[in-house]
Amino acid sequence: MITINLTKAKAITHDARRAARAAEFAPLDVKATIPSEAAAAEAARAAIRTKYAEMQTAVDAAADVAALKTIIEQLA
Repeated sequence: MITINLTKAKAITHDARRAARAAEFAPLDVKATIPSEAAAAEAARAAIRTKYAEMQTAVDAAADVAALKTIIEQLA
């Protein structure tokens, strides 16, 4: 029987979440330096921060590996 350490699984999920967040931020980081696009880029960045903050809360609250798997699938 395989036993999964939920704490380590959450850490792996958080790493995947951070990587996905960074990938979404990358193009906006460049746009934020262009004066005519900075406001729109910051609005998009705020939406991304909210999305991933909610995901972080869900990871922290996950009671089992199935919940973490559902979160990881959202990242794909």
